[in-house]
Amino acid sequence: MTKIKVIIADDNSFIREGLKIILNTYDEFEVVDTVNDGQEAVDFCKKHKVDIALLDVRMPNMNGVEATKIITEQTRTRPIILTTFDDDEYILDAVKNGAKGYLLKNNVPERIRDAIKTVFNGNSIMQDVVLEKIKSNLLVKKESGTKIDAKLFTEREQDIMSLIAKGYSNKEISKQLFISEGTVANYITSILGKTGLEHRTQIAIYYITGKVD
Repeated sequence: MTKIKVIIADDNSFIREGLKIILNTYDEFEVVDTVNDGQEAVDFCKKHKVDIALLDVRMPNMNGVEATKIITEQTRTRPIILTTFDDDEYILDAVKNGAKGYLLKNNVPERIRDAIKTVFNGNSIMQDVVLEKIKSNLLVKKESGTKIDAKLFTEREQDIMSLIAKGYSNKEISKQLFISEGTVANYITSILGKTGLEHRTQIAIYYITGKVD
């Protein structure tokens, strides 16, 4: 079995080594390195094959959000933000910079394992508590209206983006607009194609801010 290669970046050696011990108890993972900061994580990912980078947010020299952006742009590694801080600003910045997941460190090992496997298989993972904070943050900002370039999208696409920003699932959107879930998925694919974004959380942020970077 090919193992998922993981790097852990955290300036707290206790957490860093603890995560390494936990992940090494699972046959599907190989922790290829542990580093102290975002810059070291970036350097390692540029030089070696790494599938998943677990990045703390607050680190010296380069934080996890900055490291996420560089790793996403310059390597094939998929970053997951793993932190004790569920701060709105960091959540939004990390997602915009390409983070494929955002989890709190107080998760049980099985939750972290499942998140890594989910991201490795091409999906994104956002812990419920994190998603709730994003939704509440976006809904407050929604009162000032959207800033997207409406000319780029059909009216139906704008409707769907609005509902995504409110936290609706594809199933809920299909019921709201009286269309099939498959049609909703097709519209989302079209929106992603027009914006260059990768997943629905980024669509929600774009709908509110009008920014794709």
